[in-house]
Amino acid sequence: MYIQNHLGLIEGTETMIAQQHRMNQISNNLANVDTAGYKKEDVTFWEMLYTTNEGGNRVGKALKILTNHSEGTMKTTGNPLDFAIQGNGFFKIQTPRGIRYTRAGNFHLNGEGQLMTPSGYLVLGSGGPLTINGKDISVASDGTVTTDNVPTGKLDIVTIDNLNGLEKEGNNMFRLVQGEATETAATDFSLKQGFVEASNVTLVTEMTNMLDLHRAYESQQKVIRTFDEMDAKAINSVGKLT
Repeated sequence: MYIQNHLGLIEGTETMIAQQHRMNQISNNLANVDTAGYKKEDVTFWEMLYTTNEGGNRVGKALKILTNHSEGTMKTTGNPLDFAIQGNGFFKIQTPRGIRYTRAGNFHLNGEGQLMTPSGYLVLGSGGPLTINGKDISVASDGTVTTDNVPTGKLDIVTIDNLNGLEKEGNNMFRLVQGEATETAATDFSLKQGFVEASNVTLVTEMTNMLDLHRAYESQQKVIRTFDEMDAKAINSVGKLT
């Protein structure tokens, strides 16, 4: 009985740890419900077979965080330096760590007229960092930028052949996992000026998931408590028999 209860305690603990990871992920989604271009995270759970230190095999709990790349709604801002991508595509961003990708198009200009992200990274055009000098800024649906009626460049919009090959980084950006995905020039998209893509997090859904997870966590606590009480009862009973 003790061995069975011991395994039950291990299973219960593993489940609670997995649920805690899921709660952290939901909390992160809720914290970014108003972040432009944010893509929510989902968690998948499955059972895995592994070898213990004693040489035996047992089933454990595993989880994997997946990014949901569904498109968020378009939010009007009226800012000529805000852009939203409808369809497939990412903005290319130059960072000290290399090229990164984002769907967040809330940009601004630095002192040299270069288009930048809120974190200060350069937004890339087809010929490198995009520079805009002028007052009347217009961007066509294909990303072509016109300033004071003069073409000044084109936003470099790309698609990724395997979205599972994108890994989240900070500042609402992604990086390519080497060997798992490649970029190509985007064709199936339309750029909207004066808009940003809102987060694809649904507040009601995430709150509901949080409540359900909280109940499941409490149930698992009761299971562990029951096993612990069974162990204590078994030990006391054996003590009385001897």
